[in-house]
Amino acid sequence: MTQQQKWDPQRYARNAGFVAALGMPVVELLAPQPGERILDLGCGDGVLTQKLAEMGCNVVGVDASADQIEAARERGLDAHVVDCHNLTFDNEFDAVFSNAALHWMKRPAKVIAGVRRALKPQGRFVGEFGGAGNIHRVQMALSAALTRREIDMETLWPWYFPTPEEYQAELQAAGFQVQSIELIPRPTPLPGELTDWLETFAESFLPPIPTEEHAAFFQEIQDAAKASLCDVQGQWTVDYVRLRFAAIQESA
Repeated sequence: MTQQQKWDPQRYARNAGFVAALGMPVVELLAPQPGERILDLGCGDGVLTQKLAEMGCNVVGVDASADQIEAARERGLDAHVVDCHNLTFDNEFDAVFSNAALHWMKRPAKVIAGVRRALKPQGRFVGEFGGAGNIHRVQMALSAALTRREIDMETLWPWYFPTPEEYQAELQAAGFQVQSIELIPRPTPLPGELTDWLETFAESFLPPIPTEEHAAFFQEIQDAAKASLCDVQGQWTVDYVRLRFAAIQESA
């Protein structure tokens, strides 16, 4: 994940609890079996890691955020601070699972190569993350606010939102057989306002902006996006698009 983005577990739970709640279809796609050894890649605070453990799996969680890993360990989980671009596991997992994390990893070839090494022969790689078109309307408002300040959004961009074709090519190049891959539009209601979402997920865009202007910057983005993302009752819904996939490591 980007150096600028910080993860406060309490803020994350307050503003982004929907991430784990909406991740159960990916768990179902994984179809974990009791006794399987599973790596949760980008486990965050461990909510889904814990569900896998409760299903009888032997789960290891890894994440780049020390604060999130501390929160996962408080759940009694086997969790470790790891840059997921540099996995060091070798031939030890039946499956690698990832929910809402791979879009923070901008070097997919390195991540996928590490996943392949971590898996046993015929191991599964199943995940969901932001795909092409994800948060497009938020991006438009964010880009406009940065342009008004003469800041280039591309230099601060923390995410990787590929098309299914792009990600399938990455998986196949690393030796995976792709069983399924699709983009899923998933408009996602927020528990609060868009400014709360921005404070949780968009810190990467703040370094060039004076600290005293951060709140006004996020408010400006919210005001610009309100017509398209907020209904008359005041419910904010972000235009999420998820890329969901399942792949199997091909025999060498």
